Amino acid sequence: MLEIRNLVKVYPGPVAALQGIDLQIENGMFGLLGPNGAGKTTLMRIIAGLLEPTSGQVFFDGADIVRNPDSIRHRLGYLPQEFGFYPNLTGEAMLVFLLKLKGISAPGGIEELTRDLLGRVNLTFAARRRIKGYSGGMRQRLGVAQAIAGDPSIIVVDEPTAGLDPEERLRFYRILAELAEDRIVLLSTHIVEDVAVLCSKFAVIRNGRLIALTTPSEARETLKGRIFEGTADNGRLRDIETTHCVTKAMLIQGTNHLRVYSPAMDPPAGFQETTPTLEDAYLALMARAAAERPVSGKTSR
Repeated sequence: MLEIRNLVKVYPGPVAALQGIDLQIENGMFGLLGPNGAGKTTLMRIIAGLLEPTSGQVFFDGADIVRNPDSIRHRLGYLPQEFGFYPNLTGEAMLVFLLKLKGISAPGGIEELTRDLLGRVNLTFAARRRIKGYSGGMRQRLGVAQAIAGDPSIIVVDEPTAGLDPEERLRFYRILAELAEDRIVLLSTHIVEDVAVLCSKFAVIRNGRLIALTTPSEARETLKGRIFEGTADNGRLRDIETTHCVTKAMLIQGTNHLRVYSPAMDPPAGFQETTPTLEDAYLALMARAAAERPVSGKTSR
């Protein structure tokens, strides 16, 4: 189990990146959802033992990560938001280099382990291709290959699907789902679809604060009877945006099709109740949090 207790991180400035985060995370896929700049990457780096918090505690299976970062490093697989591969190396050579750097060994040797890892992430066909010729999804899968080396007990992936095309994203989803069967996989993302597809439980973070800890079904259920859809011209759209939380606005054949969140169940005239989505729930949470605690000063990264 991963336990996070009253975690605070303040950068010089001051920039309050984390403001008292409390979480308990068990085996399986857990999502950390929030906009860019919410503090997600700071939290991931603290969990990975790469950054020291201002205050608070992090425990993994009882070991204090803050006091002893080495206690998690040999049990951790980490895929950061930006991974610095050498573009002129082949995927195989890059992975061999990373495994040696991490001090990982295998009974059959590093080369055999490398072939096995590339096979697990469906990159055998590109093993001897230079990384500069890899697509974004192939680079992410190579990153997963190094992260799962050594059979870690916890895998941390930070914004892993950003920039991937739909086919690569689905392939990546399958890999992460398989990994989460017998360990913690902590997924940090600003993409609601990632959480909807993968996570049975997730937390929402905004400006360094935890504003929700829930499941996709619970999040949708709380909005039942409060999401409405309808159409509006440009003038009326501007009026609706001042009185309601618009969770989605799409232009279809020249007409604005809107979804709005109305906690008082008083939708704009002509709008009809509709089934809530997780995106509706996320945007409604963001709107409520903004109303309750307006942003002031500098926050997050």
